[in-house]
Amino acid sequence: MRSSIFTAALLSLSCHHSYAQFGGDIQVANGASLAGIGATSGTVTISGNFSPGPTEASLLSGNPILPGWAADPEAIIYGDTYWIYPTYCGVPGTQTYYDGFSSKDLVHWKIHPRVLSSQQIPWIKKALWAPGAVEKDGKYYLFFCANDIQSNSESGGIGVGVADQPEGPYQDLIGAPLIGAFQNGAQPIDPSVFKDDDGSYYLVYGGWGHCNITKLKDDFTGLETMSGARTLYYEITPTTEYVEGPIIFKRNGTYYLMWSEGYYGGDSYRVAYGMSDSLLGPWTKEAVILETDPQIGTGPGHHSVIHNPSSGKYYMAYHRHYPGETTGRLRVTCIDEMNFGEDGKILPVTLTNTGVKADLLPTESNTLANPDTTSNDKK
Repeated sequence: MRSSIFTAALLSLSCHHSYAQFGGDIQVANGASLAGIGATSGTVTISGNFSPGPTEASLLSGNPILPGWAADPEAIIYGDTYWIYPTYCGVPGTQTYYDGFSSKDLVHWKIHPRVLSSQQIPWIKKALWAPGAVEKDGKYYLFFCANDIQSNSESGGIGVGVADQPEGPYQDLIGAPLIGAFQNGAQPIDPSVFKDDDGSYYLVYGGWGHCNITKLKDDFTGLETMSGARTLYYEITPTTEYVEGPIIFKRNGTYYLMWSEGYYGGDSYRVAYGMSDSLLGPWTKEAVILETDPQIGTGPGHHSVIHNPSSGKYYMAYHRHYPGETTGRLRVTCIDEMNFGEDGKILPVTLTNTGVKADLLPTESNTLANPDTTSNDKK
């Protein structure tokens, strides 16, 4: 006995992320099931339960994308999964752990609690902020900063955690900070790892208005002087407006350095960038491309960039305040699309409440079927 009859020129049905399109008369009976991807025309009788499929809104991430207060999101792609590792925006003294979040499509996120914490790394006492993530030779690394040191007489700085899987648990790689002192005036915070085309890995970091770059040893236990650099810690501060949160990525042979400016707790926080043919620069400010929209969010910044090689889309994960929020530490993690002009320059990023559309990463099967879907980006 039929429960309903639908006549449609085009009707989409959804079953476990597979979609089928039908034209003509569709008769739906009790107890129906449908699977697979395909199209047909004419009269089709289906047995089982009928679902009209996802709405447009259900295919959008919305903003914010993570629950609770979360800032400084480090977004990265591991295989067919997106990952984000943010700062927990707790009161001082409680920021002693990172949670991880994973998604297959940028829309549905799963939490992985306490992937790295002071329980695994005892020298973390406070201010566990702004990690940088990378995979190498089947191991997963989180470069973290801890203790918010204010001088070289204090203990803390940038450390390295290592795990066998992205969700941890991450253990201390070297048992002490990798960078435990100010160099060139840069506070040792906000680490980000960049892998260049030759397989070399570099660490870019720095707060207090100074940005350094250095080369990582092959096993990440130490640092090396970069080719062409005069010192182990080479300063690449691009502008006097630079504050913190640097990242580097590469697109079409050009290096991009991005950073945050302004005060993190107020409306002036924003993201700017520069372009260069060399990691050593010279780096000059090109433009501000993410800034306050008082109707959507204020103080957007401290971001990361990911690129889906299958869809070709670039995304910026960043934090911002809700409009009217006056407590500087209370930030939420959001994501919006990032686009480029024909000249390679980054176009202004629009803050949204809707976020981004679902965007699956390539699996092994469709990567083999589409061999041109490659990327030279680290993030």
